[in-house]
Amino acid sequence: MKIKNKIIISFLVFLVTLGSFAQQDPQYTDYMFNTMTVNSAYAGSKGHLSILGLYRSQWVGLDGAPKTESFSVDSPIGKNVGLGVSIVNDELGPSDQFNFDANFSYTLNLSYNKRLSFGVKAGGKFLNIDWSKGSFQENENIFQENIDNEFLPTIGAGIYFHTDKSYLGLSVPNFLTNQYYDGVQNEVDTEKLHFYLIGGYVFDLSHSVKFKPAFLGKFVVGAPVIVDLSANFLFHEVFRAGVAYRWNDSVSALVGMQITPRLMVGYAYDYTTTPLQDFNTGTHEIMLRFDLISSEKQLKSPRFF
Repeated sequence: MKIKNKIIISFLVFLVTLGSFAQQDPQYTDYMFNTMTVNSAYAGSKGHLSILGLYRSQWVGLDGAPKTESFSVDSPIGKNVGLGVSIVNDELGPSDQFNFDANFSYTLNLSYNKRLSFGVKAGGKFLNIDWSKGSFQENENIFQENIDNEFLPTIGAGIYFHTDKSYLGLSVPNFLTNQYYDGVQNEVDTEKLHFYLIGGYVFDLSHSVKFKPAFLGKFVVGAPVIVDLSANFLFHEVFRAGVAYRWNDSVSALVGMQITPRLMVGYAYDYTTTPLQDFNTGTHEIMLRFDLISSEKQLKSPRFF
């Protein structure tokens, strides 16, 4: 890639990020199925052991663009306690960050189908930065030292209200202000506090069709509010299709299939709506979820969260 093109792309990334916020935490289009990564109170809420894997390749074709792998396992333990483990590997430019967290939740049964869960999480991350890779301002970083497996602890908390057909949650994934790689300034900076507000509701349009609008709001101290909006339809408890919009960033198409009662697969494609659309072919996200449930039980319906 020519130096001129690198400068243009760097400037565009800078403008795009100013329009939203510096990407400190990984983002997902299928966020409604990957809730525990942002809210620890979600752990065990499905009532059975669940395993989820997700791969996201953002802005395909753009050098140094984010790539994220996420893996989580959660399950109820006893009557009101949930436990879960979340592992995320996030690559951006010259940085590679490996996160791992243990999640604990305690649920209060407010009524027959209304539950309020409180969650805490603790873990850490390993930060690696190799300034010889993915840098558009190589001369400015020539004297910076690489970072090799620097351990940074994480502590977070969340609250999650849920019924059989709705949910609403508020969380702070990490109260500690650790270091992170700033892809805009191309330097190591200090994290700001992130607040996440999530919600969704399932409408029964007919015996075989369900509709779920959902949202995820991201609030970062000193930055504009970012909102993800989505609308999914579920047909015959098997096939899912929908659309999503990320504020000042992208529009998305989402599909999913319940291949067996225990196995679900999902795919999402994001089309960039910013000037970066001329320099990438979009974002791809693939998800697999396995629900370990006995044959005597039925999977929670609807299969939306």
